[in-house]
Amino acid sequence: MSVHPETDPTRGDFEQESNIGTKNPFKACWIFLQQVFAELRKVVTPTGREMVTYTIAVVAFVVCMILLVFGMDFVFGSLARTLFTAH
Repeated sequence: MSVHPETDPTRGDFEQESNIGTKNPFKACWIFLQQVFAELRKVVTPTGREMVTYTIAVVAFVVCMILLVFGMDFVFGSLARTLFTAH
């Protein structure tokens, strides 16, 4: 699927075909900085409630992963110990 360059919503005003692939390093740095600042303007800072929610979700996920890895380590360790220990 092709999108017309002038109507593509992912393209910003800073993207001009003549500026892409320039050999002038100063111009390339300037274009890069313009693109960085254009992207930074799109950043939305989460509210306090959102930050608490995200933090709880991340901690819960990490705890679940720790329990999963611990459980698998315990099961496979017990299995290996049983198989390779002479009685």
